[in-house]
Amino acid sequence: MKLPIIINVADGVLSISWNNPERLNAFNIAMLDAATEAIETATDEVRVIVLSGVGRAFSSGGDVSGINIEMVDSGHRLVRAITRARQPVISGVNGPAVGMACSIAVAADLTVAKRSSYFLMAFVNLGVMPDGGSTELLAASIGRARANEMVMLGERLYADAAAQLGLIYKSVADNDYDHELRVLVDRIRTGPTRALAATKKAIAATTLTHLDEALDRERASQTGLFETNDGREGLLAFVEKRKAVFLGR
Repeated sequence: MKLPIIINVADGVLSISWNNPERLNAFNIAMLDAATEAIETATDEVRVIVLSGVGRAFSSGGDVSGINIEMVDSGHRLVRAITRARQPVISGVNGPAVGMACSIAVAADLTVAKRSSYFLMAFVNLGVMPDGGSTELLAASIGRARANEMVMLGERLYADAAAQLGLIYKSVADNDYDHELRVLVDRIRTGPTRALAATKKAIAATTLTHLDEALDRERASQTGLFETNDGREGLLAFVEKRKAVFLGR
């Protein structure tokens, strides 16, 4: 069966596009694993990696019907691959980036977003906690208070505000998005590849010092939260399209 993901290498660019637009590019495990493998096996021919989504969303996050700890593991492997890749990684966010997709988008080295797009850490609305390394990625980018705002209130952060806070590199007018993304990709593609790799590694070593610990901590906590009454209620309420009633247990 054909996976809903498009992977292509051309002119030094590894392009990875989520391609499940009918479901706002919701992830499944196979999609995440395919993206990880493409990044981990990229040859020296690849000088820049680009993540994007087909249609009107970057991604709505993990497919709720299939969310389990195995999906968390696959998402964590992808975040590790993005942050460890020697090539700079660019995220092109053309619409909502929700949950794990938000973590993946901001794990990139440079993130460009349409002005109409937004970032949403919706985990709290499901009765579980953030994962994808977001407990480190967000705080490293926008500070503890703003990170807590995103993950504890579960509200949309639109692209302009995300850029102003430092969560992403740039917010651009919707009509200019495709052009701006191409210009950025070409600039990195034709840049000093080894210098960019060394720079990426040095900045990650300084700002994401505890990312592996954060990922492991998130996994351990998430495993238990999936089994709580609130966790089960949150997922059921989402499927039934109603407001969850959390009882604190």
